[in-house]
Amino acid sequence: MVCLGNICRSPLAEGILKSKVDPSRILVDSAGTAGYHVGSSPDDRSIAIARKFQIDISQQRCRRFVIEDFDRFDHIFVMDQSNYQDVLELAQQESHIRKVRLILEETNLDYEEVPDPYYGGESGFDHVYQLLDNACNVLAERLK
Repeated sequence: MVCLGNICRSPLAEGILKSKVDPSRILVDSAGTAGYHVGSSPDDRSIAIARKFQIDISQQRCRRFVIEDFDRFDHIFVMDQSNYQDVLELAQQESHIRKVRLILEETNLDYEEVPDPYYGGESGFDHVYQLLDNACNVLAERLK
């Protein structure tokens, strides 16, 4: 799961998908395309909205997406077009490119991108949670 800073959207996506799959079979992680918050906890508002749905993301730590992630993961889901392009710029081969998708492509929602809730209020985080929960339901089903 990849967003810009790895403090709002991608930690939520990581936590939501982890809550829906068997962790002994499926590794779920998140990262940011920028290194602004490396080592930090997710945004308090992301932690709070996850907790509202009985998901604890408070122990996650922000990290930056690295080239090795293409080999480490079978699927790379990004939150928006800008981060999609940033991830593709790091791809070194066609097999890397084939792994990268916008997470909302997995749904039948009328949204193409997960909006960044950072500069908005709590309702933005709730909206992002709902979008990601829908996408992760579809992903969890496909990963079974």
